[in-house]
Amino acid sequence: MLTAVIAFIANPWNIFGIFGQVFFASRFIIQWFVSEMEGRSVIPLAFWYCSVGGGVMLLTYAIYREEPVFIAGQAGGLIVYGRNLYLIFREKGRRSPKT
Repeated sequence: MLTAVIAFIANPWNIFGIFGQVFFASRFIIQWFVSEMEGRSVIPLAFWYCSVGGGVMLLTYAIYREEPVFIAGQAGGLIVYGRNLYLIFREKGRRSPKT
């Protein structure tokens, strides 16, 4: 068991994948924290940045591992996260005063 753990940790790609998963999962903690602070369900901008950052890392890891199901899931998610960021910034652009 210890040998398997050491072998896993010794591979830099596995460390990269773990960091990607932590980055991706942190979006839920951020969303929970902000929602608790506001007393209502909120999806903050940081949620989408963590989604994109973690998603890119996990997609990179999935490509390295050559796992098509993992690749398809992460690639599809990145389209949704990018689209949401686009919509957020488009809306902010409409609300900003013209100078």
